[in-house]
Amino acid sequence: MLKTTLLFFVTALCEIIGCFLPWLWLKRGATAWLLIPAGGALALFVWFLTLHPAASGRVYAAYGGVYVVTALLWLRIVDGVKLSLYDWSGALVALCGMLIIVAGWGRA
Repeated sequence: MLKTTLLFFVTALCEIIGCFLPWLWLKRGATAWLLIPAGGALALFVWFLTLHPAASGRVYAAYGGVYVVTALLWLRIVDGVKLSLYDWSGALVALCGMLIIVAGWGRA
């Protein structure tokens, strides 16, 4: 379970970086050269999703919970936005959903 969760967090980080860098280019006037590492990050994101042993739909569903948590951590650490009790509560619910789905992978 720990290995799967860590793999999901790395996957989410790649997706967020792959989307954040073009956002910097489009919204903040950063260099278009950021599109190259963005493309690499998104390619890694897709590859990491293929490393899970479950059916793709289950992987995507479980990944969604970890993505929510990772995106909120990004919001706090990178964007400097203070998270509310609602943010933390939602992240906990999403992460619990992921754990339930992953726990059932071998039983479905």
